[in-house]
Amino acid sequence: MNTLLMLVALSAVITPFICLVLLRMSALVGMTISAIIVTLLGFSVWGIEAGVIGASLLQGAHKTLTIILILFGALTLLNTLRETNAVARINASFQSVSSDMRVQVIIVAFLFGSLIEGASGFGTPAMVTAPLMVALGFRPLVSVTTALIADSISVSFGAVGTPVIVGLSTLKRANEQLFAETAIHITLIDLFSGVFIPLIIVTTMIVFFGKSNKLKAILEILPWTLLIGVVYAVTAWIYAVLTGPEFVSILSSLTTLVVAVVTARKGWLVPKNEWTEALTDDYIASDLSQPHEMSLLAAWSPYLIVVVLLLLTRIVAPVKTFTTTMLDLSWNQILGYDTISSSWQLLYSPGTILFIAAIFAIIIQRKSFRHFSKACKDSAKTISVTGFTLIATLAMVHVFSNSGLNSKDLLSMPEYIANGMAHTFGDMWLFVAPFLGALGSFITGSATVSTLTFAPVQANIADAIGADLYTVLAAQVIGGAAGNMICVHNVVAVCAVVNMAGKEGSVIRKTLGPALLYCALVGISAFVFATFFL
Repeated sequence: MNTLLMLVALSAVITPFICLVLLRMSALVGMTISAIIVTLLGFSVWGIEAGVIGASLLQGAHKTLTIILILFGALTLLNTLRETNAVARINASFQSVSSDMRVQVIIVAFLFGSLIEGASGFGTPAMVTAPLMVALGFRPLVSVTTALIADSISVSFGAVGTPVIVGLSTLKRANEQLFAETAIHITLIDLFSGVFIPLIIVTTMIVFFGKSNKLKAILEILPWTLLIGVVYAVTAWIYAVLTGPEFVSILSSLTTLVVAVVTARKGWLVPKNEWTEALTDDYIASDLSQPHEMSLLAAWSPYLIVVVLLLLTRIVAPVKTFTTTMLDLSWNQILGYDTISSSWQLLYSPGTILFIAAIFAIIIQRKSFRHFSKACKDSAKTISVTGFTLIATLAMVHVFSNSGLNSKDLLSMPEYIANGMAHTFGDMWLFVAPFLGALGSFITGSATVSTLTFAPVQANIADAIGADLYTVLAAQVIGGAAGNMICVHNVVAVCAVVNMAGKEGSVIRKTLGPALLYCALVGISAFVFATFFL
């Protein structure tokens, strides 16, 4: 491997890390610098054609519009519910289950977020749960950090199995058996690694944001978090065996949500003292003794509508066909390049569904449409600067991804990195495989794209070293899910919805450790699983 070429390929990782994490630049500045550096190196060293760079920039700008719509929809829904006082009612419902923020973060960020992930994907869960937690009294930085970490284990199956079914679709041996077996191996590995995600979420919150007796605060909630992790992982395995990859995230999160609420209400394995050290200073808890003018069903109905509409548009074939073909604003063959395109089905977008749910909220909760109008205006103001940051981020991502179109007959930068890692680590690949998946998500912003990019490389390595194919592919998929915690454009988007633009580096510094820890656990689990159980 040529050292210079490897450094150039890794520039899409190294430069953002230096700018955002080490130099603590805002994402707008840091990602603009990163995009310029990666583009210049790609043009001068990698030989990427000027036309490809231009098409990649346009692809990034178009993709930005798709993400902005999701941001706008998520914010509009939340702001509408704030205006109608539905958030106060939702807040009271959580307090009736438990006022302990360790319990609330698992129910909202992990389980409700996993339900949204199973129905939607697209980075939507953290954009929905982070602002909801802010409304519940969590500090914005706590909300963003925990929402990103929580949106991980469920990402392996994403929106109705997309990371598995679509991510592995480019393999020569891709078929229903491959998808089903890989799904089962994902859940088996997560029996030894994913079970710790709830504990990692709570531990991160307490370590970074707790004020005193941090070890005690972690140890006393440890049994309950392990229970939630075990229930999620075991039910995920059961559903993967029974149904395949499509409904694992949805069914597991629903099942575990019931267990979490029942055990928290009963006080089973939950500490008697309530931990509230991550609250904002000006938060005022709801008075549970006072009657509410709004029913709990009416308050939660917009979110129920979101889940139902997401499922309808992704599962019911006629509805899916209609929403993916009507108002299709996709841009294919940008500047004439067959492999450079950006899809955007307006009616299929989670942003549109979130926006529709906000309108339904006004109708169901019998409020004036002036609340909706104000929510739209406030949401537009909040995300006004985010678009420029996302354009820079996605421009860099697509120059990196499209780098295989070059004048020097070089592999694409992602493939070059993967081959270099395979050459270096050889027989230790089972431990390394999830880190490659996470690297793909960190750069591209998508667990599915990470697997689409690296699955062929992972399969070739598995054949070369005689490793079990399903285990290697499972490690890739889970690694892609872990990378979701630190993906730059996810961080930018979630920071935007809680009015934290410019704090992206601080967020990544807090989510990087959990992401690497999850990858390490997956690598160890895959190695042990392949060694002793196959």
